[in-house]
Amino acid sequence: MQSEIPYHLENYIGGNFIGPLSGNFIDNVNPATGKVYGQIPDSDRKDIEVAVIAANRAFENWRSMGAEQRFIILNRIASLIDEHANLFAHAETNDNGKPLWLSKKVDIYRAAANFRFFATACMQFASESHAMPNGINYTLRQPIGIVGCISPWNLPLYLFTWKIAPALAAGNCVIAKPSEVTPITAFLLGKICKEAGLPDGVLNIVHGTGSVCGEAIVKHPSIKAISFTGSTRAGERIASIAAPLFKKLSLELGGKNPNLIFADCDWEKMIKTTIQSSFSNQGQICLCGSRIIIEESIYEKFKIEFIDRVSRLRIGDPLEPETKQGAIVSKAHYNKIINCIETAKQEGGRVLFGGKAFHPEGRCKEGFFIEPTIIEGIGPESKTNLEEIFGPVVTLQTFKTKEEAINLANASSYGLSATIWTNHISIAHEVANQLECGIVWINCWLKRDLRTAFGGIKNSGVGREGGWEAMRFFTEPKNICIRY
Repeated sequence: MQSEIPYHLENYIGGNFIGPLSGNFIDNVNPATGKVYGQIPDSDRKDIEVAVIAANRAFENWRSMGAEQRFIILNRIASLIDEHANLFAHAETNDNGKPLWLSKKVDIYRAAANFRFFATACMQFASESHAMPNGINYTLRQPIGIVGCISPWNLPLYLFTWKIAPALAAGNCVIAKPSEVTPITAFLLGKICKEAGLPDGVLNIVHGTGSVCGEAIVKHPSIKAISFTGSTRAGERIASIAAPLFKKLSLELGGKNPNLIFADCDWEKMIKTTIQSSFSNQGQICLCGSRIIIEESIYEKFKIEFIDRVSRLRIGDPLEPETKQGAIVSKAHYNKIINCIETAKQEGGRVLFGGKAFHPEGRCKEGFFIEPTIIEGIGPESKTNLEEIFGPVVTLQTFKTKEEAINLANASSYGLSATIWTNHISIAHEVANQLECGIVWINCWLKRDLRTAFGGIKNSGVGREGGWEAMRFFTEPKNICIRY
């Protein structure tokens, strides 16, 4: 694979790299410098139509290919991502603004792991049979056909592959759209797939905006399922289009996740992990614990130490190894976060630390940086504690009883994840059972097993990803009954 990334990216359709049919492009900005450093296709429904034609041509051969052969190809993709990890990591950091060490340690590693996991899954995926006194039922799990995968900008390759890998493993052809804000690793993935021997047309990567290119994917009648990760607002729009067309939907949407800290917790482990769960990736992870809810008896101790440790987080050039906080992904999102901090102040919130833009010296002086921000003094009914900010901003609240902790945690229209810190096993199980969310971590955060179901409830989405849940989503069950 050539290491050079062209100024003008191209779509990957039918095994070929081609520009948008309209000839229109969108600027790609490095958030750490604020400078345009490339352009991406501004694709529309015509490009999606070409991709669907290519996928239709490829589908019969791909679906009929043996699981072992699909395993070989998908596993090869994983190995090639590992082989070119440095190239992918630098591309991810330049696109997204996250520290380079984080791109290497988390994003690119996980992208390869996604392909490796589902390569193996396609070898083991099995259906059921049910015997009766005079016959037997057996279930076939067949690929849907052409599916659409639309991924966000916060974990670009990580979440792009999280959708694509199981869809391919199940025997589908894919029309995939990465975020227009972070397109480069998706472009490089097309190069990898070509080198790995993925048949032309099985995976088609089309760049463009959500409102035009993404909507064209959702609307196309030949695309029978949509897997989307992004905002709740965008999820609502997708559901409104896809539901009347009876498409299968998997929507992983926003979160406003509670982090419950009880007095008997392992203090050092809790405080260290809470900094990570608050500000990793500049708080731009749907699983970040943005509402920190602390038992009253330890509140002052927590506040003092938390502020002290957060104040030592180094903000700056994401290419420097000492940097812990990089740039916000885009100017638009930067402005949104700054406005949210101002709203918190208007609601009576006290900014204990941060709350301002940060201006590094050198090449990043015009980049989009915001200090990690800690706010206290606003309750569960505030806009700040109800709406997703998706940035380096956390609020502090207190509780006296576990019942109050549960009520505060559930005081949200979101229900993605929660974290509980306690060494009391009964409290941990009781609280976890009553939390309204799809994922609960006890005395840890972001510890993932790819076999487990991933997703949320309420406004955090519908459906589940991961393991057999993903393989089932990307297949249709057909029951066959035989009488003896």
